[in-house]
Amino acid sequence: MQGLKEIEWPTVGVALTIYFGWVALTFYHAQLPLWFMVLTGAWLIAWQSSLQHENLHGHPTRWESVNTLLAYPPLALWLPYYVYKTSHLNHHRAEILAHPSKDPESYYWTEKAWDKLSPIGRTLVRLQMTLIGRLTIGPAWNAGRLIALEVTQARVKPRQVFPIWSFHLLACAMILVWIVTICKMNIWFYIFGIVYPGISLSLVRSFAEHRAAQTHGQQTATVENAKIFGLLFLFNNLHVAHHSRPSLAWYRIPAYYTENRGALLSAQYSRVYQGYFEIAHRYFAKSFDNPIHDDSHETSH
Repeated sequence: MQGLKEIEWPTVGVALTIYFGWVALTFYHAQLPLWFMVLTGAWLIAWQSSLQHENLHGHPTRWESVNTLLAYPPLALWLPYYVYKTSHLNHHRAEILAHPSKDPESYYWTEKAWDKLSPIGRTLVRLQMTLIGRLTIGPAWNAGRLIALEVTQARVKPRQVFPIWSFHLLACAMILVWIVTICKMNIWFYIFGIVYPGISLSLVRSFAEHRAAQTHGQQTATVENAKIFGLLFLFNNLHVAHHSRPSLAWYRIPAYYTENRGALLSAQYSRVYQGYFEIAHRYFAKSFDNPIHDDSHETSH
């Protein structure tokens, strides 16, 4: 009974809502309006990404195997959970956030890597520095970049990479069997009508949360007044608070942020957005920043 006190039931509730919602949505898809399928499916895909982020930080139980089990189903198909977990924890350990050679989640490029890009490649990179570009080509770009990196890793550490991808592909096969064989859903509709917009939705959160800056605190932003998106992102929109207390459960972040707002938003933590509509207004078709990191002359992407 002692272990029950250590279970974070709000997170368990989110997980059950996501998975039961996904099962119901896919199983009864033929009886549901197309717009409802796309919007709800995208929400669930993005919400699971937020859940996985919560799980890899040690929630909702003290048992890592249970947390992994709750996070593992690859509803979005493209990203193995263990790859995401390793990358994100390394992101938190990065000496300089958003630095292309020190932060695995950086969208910036070194001058050396930039020089090697073709004109088309540079255009795609610049496009992704706008919100509309991140939403439209971001999912495909991230998937392609992941595959390229993992192929390189497989050549260096095959015993580490192959088991991760073997279990991931097996889980993906189970997802697709459910989708195609049991639910009789068109696989292309699932991929491009649900998964792709779901990944796009999840990229809204990460679009402006980190930026190249000299001061460590200014590398991280926070988005206030985001009640709907706050729930979707499990309050990771208050990103300064998350980086200050990475192990804090999602439903405790708002209170912690409110209590410590003055300290978190000091001169070092000055980037604050009043909702995601402000980000969209500023950067929908305008570049968020220069894609070349200022402090990356000698390193490669």
